[in-house]
Amino acid sequence: MIIEHVAITQVHVLQSIAQKSFFDTFYMVNSKEDMDDYLQNNLSVERLSSELNNPFSQFYMVKIEEEYVGYIKLNFGMAQNEFKEDHAIEIERLYILHEYHGQKIGQALFSHAMSIAASKKVDYVWLGVWEHNHKAIAFYQKNGFVAFSKHPFILGQDEQVDILMKKKIKNQNG
Repeated sequence: MIIEHVAITQVHVLQSIAQKSFFDTFYMVNSKEDMDDYLQNNLSVERLSSELNNPFSQFYMVKIEEEYVGYIKLNFGMAQNEFKEDHAIEIERLYILHEYHGQKIGQALFSHAMSIAASKKVDYVWLGVWEHNHKAIAFYQKNGFVAFSKHPFILGQDEQVDILMKKKIKNQNG
């Protein structure tokens, strides 16, 4: 398993993984129209290219035997969706292709994100997770995240609720 920083030249690979993993995770519990809208508008090549070009966002993909199977998006400073604080990092997306679930790939990406957080000496890492995604909530709780608020997440025409969770980081300075 190799974790690589995503370059703009890999935007089509990233889009393929992003769309497939999001679709496989949520298609059974959302309308086709809302899913199509989200995939076309939020995970388009244009949108992902813009995000890849943002100096305050970083993407990493996992490769297993020459195949990319998952990714994570981290936001720093002004790229964060809520708090826009220099002493925090947001995990905006962490998705694994369905057929690779259960192989500790999500844990590897999460650990990579936490290493980055430690190296940047941030105070905490935070994220939003859909209130009905119990598997993801349990994953983050197992990794020390606690719920602290909620915010809306728009999927097509459907306003859903994300639980905001955060994990404090122990810095060497305190």
